[in-house]
Amino acid sequence: MPIDFSRRGVLKAGAAAGVLAASGLPVRAQAKRGGRLRVGLSGANSSDSWDGRTHSDIFMQASGHGAVFDNLTEVAADGSLVGELAESWEATPDAKVWTFNLRRGVTFHNGKAFGADDVIESMQLHVAEGSKSAAKPIIAAVQEMKKLGDYQVQFTLDSGNADFAYLMSDYHLLIYPAGQIEEAIANGIGTGLYRAQTFEPGVRMVATRVDGHYKDGEAGWFDELEFIAINDNTARMNALLTGQVDAISRVDFKTESLLRASPTVQIQEVTGNQHFTFPMLTNVAPFDDVNVRKALKYAINRQEMVDKILLGHGRVANDTPIGPANQYFADDLEQLSYDPDRAKFHLKEAGLDSLDIDLSASEAAFQGAVDAAQLYQASAKAAGININVVQEPADGYWSNVWLKKPWCACYWSGRATEDWMFSSAYEEGVPWNDTQWGREDSDRFQNLLLEARAELDSAKRREMYTEMQQILRDDGGVVIPMFANWVQAVNNKVQTPETIGNLWQMDNARMAERWWFA
Repeated sequence: MPIDFSRRGVLKAGAAAGVLAASGLPVRAQAKRGGRLRVGLSGANSSDSWDGRTHSDIFMQASGHGAVFDNLTEVAADGSLVGELAESWEATPDAKVWTFNLRRGVTFHNGKAFGADDVIESMQLHVAEGSKSAAKPIIAAVQEMKKLGDYQVQFTLDSGNADFAYLMSDYHLLIYPAGQIEEAIANGIGTGLYRAQTFEPGVRMVATRVDGHYKDGEAGWFDELEFIAINDNTARMNALLTGQVDAISRVDFKTESLLRASPTVQIQEVTGNQHFTFPMLTNVAPFDDVNVRKALKYAINRQEMVDKILLGHGRVANDTPIGPANQYFADDLEQLSYDPDRAKFHLKEAGLDSLDIDLSASEAAFQGAVDAAQLYQASAKAAGININVVQEPADGYWSNVWLKKPWCACYWSGRATEDWMFSSAYEEGVPWNDTQWGREDSDRFQNLLLEARAELDSAKRREMYTEMQQILRDDGGVVIPMFANWVQAVNNKVQTPETIGNLWQMDNARMAERWWFA
């Protein structure tokens, strides 16, 4: 018998799943349609496009899979998995062959009917020659894609993957109309609740509600959307306080008190897996020496960063990306602590009496990244490590600094499953492996990654993922000092469900579907 991973099966298994619509939000009688939702969003770039392979931050996440396009599956606000363009799915007992039954009666914004061909052609985009999609590892693991019928597709994987249905919710894996993908990327043609009307990259996006949508009555309460690119923290806060927008992403912790003092504003804070990091390229000296990496891990005062950068909106991390919202979070691993003497010991093991290195940082990496780098600089001095903080321009940071400079500041949203996170950033050869840490550094970690992915026994998976977190903590090429809560703000007239998604910011980037006006 195949394993049943249907929407109903997943919800039955989920704790406190409640009554959920296809959109993943509890159906609420008080939700009503109407109005234009204006949101000030960070993370916008002049190079933004409707090509999901390039999406990397909240502006395009919310515009893409959160409004104009759909995925096969969706992570609901409570963390359970629900169907979007897939109504149900099942896997063989080894989790190697996955069959998705597709939703009927769905049309793209240009009138084309949705079906199996659209799914297959959209997935193939990510493994096309020269593709740099962050979702490439997901689709590269698919040995064969087969159309079983107009509304049924089958994926045969290289090896079993118990999380494959979750991976289909990745915000890069947007579904486009087959044979018209180039046009769809140029004009924003999807099957989402909202049809794009205006799109100015790095400036704004305007969309209108699609009448007769398959989510009618379950989601999509606004008539119109206007997403405004406001990358500056102060400008974003002022836009909310003066009524120019109805909601904003990424509240600046330093000025949060000003928002809390306003009678028209509500602060939303949720604990997720967002983490702030300092990745180093382990194929570049001196970071190719594990003792140098260990020295840097002991030269940082993590609690000081939580106190002074997050202002308490988060918790200390342990150089592993698996966070408090993950099922197999190894919270009992011994916590690395600030220890200058131990850092000096590892420097000597590397044959060094002192170390002079550059650390690139920008507010584009995360709020307070430059200040965090300077705190790191101060704490590392006691260990004989001299960090030169290079303040990089915000514009072009992700294209010119991240993945290119030997050591820099970075942030990750985290992922719903351990394998999703590890395979996005730590599997050897994947596009977003920002430490270039691979099999040469840890054959054991890479082997465990493949074994855990195919393991269906939860107890065994926990053991494997715990060991992987320990390996990363001890030998990996990234310093992860803190997990940061998602903190965003809305005008009082904006109503939201009791449960807010914590996978991505702004209710898993789906506020356009899930929120409404009072």
